Amino acid sequence: MFVPRREHARFCGVSCRVAWNREHMGDPAAEASALQWSITAMSEITQRLPQMRVWDRARALAVIGEAVWWITIVDATLVRHHLEAYDSVADGQTPDERRRTEGTLAGLRYVRNRIGRKVSLDKFVGPGVPDPGIGARITGWTWRPVPEPALTWLPLRSQEWEMTRYQAYQAQLAGHTIGETIGRPAAFLTLTAANATDIADASEQAGWRPRPFLRPAPLH
Repeated sequence: MFVPRREHARFCGVSCRVAWNREHMGDPAAEASALQWSITAMSEITQRLPQMRVWDRARALAVIGEAVWWITIVDATLVRHHLEAYDSVADGQTPDERRRTEGTLAGLRYVRNRIGRKVSLDKFVGPGVPDPGIGARITGWTWRPVPEPALTWLPLRSQEWEMTRYQAYQAQLAGHTIGETIGRPAAFLTLTAANATDIADASEQAGWRPRPFLRPAPLH
């Protein structure tokens, strides 16, 4: 047992992760393909956002929700199975950039966990102040401040994680635009995935290969 530095972490260190990977290695080609497919899906949906206008509100909300879903799925995948690459990219950021990126990802996890539980996405996001540079595109929509959630129905540990996500939402998403808060983590995760591939190739030459994530774990 260990106390994870991140909520998705499964191993106490690199040597532990490598040992587990050696014992549970599947088809590396198939698993690498699955990770690449997830990255592609995330990229496609985030690239659609700047092209969409607000005339169809239901469709706009659906696209935003899908972008939130894929970003949080890819983030969990990389933290769990490619932490070395994840930390390497994060370490290359300035402290302020890293704080914003990590806070934005935590805030998006809060949104993901709340929508569908009798909470509609339009409670979180909607049209903001018109910006001539953005026009009527949904990238100009802003996240709204939301009241602190009631979490007593969750186990204590889960309450702590969810409150941390809520605080990150208020700090890094509320008042910011969709374009800013989706684009930043998507760029970070895309770069991390590329680094993960490089590390996997080097590891294969050294005699072992990290096990990429094959399918999403249940969301909590």
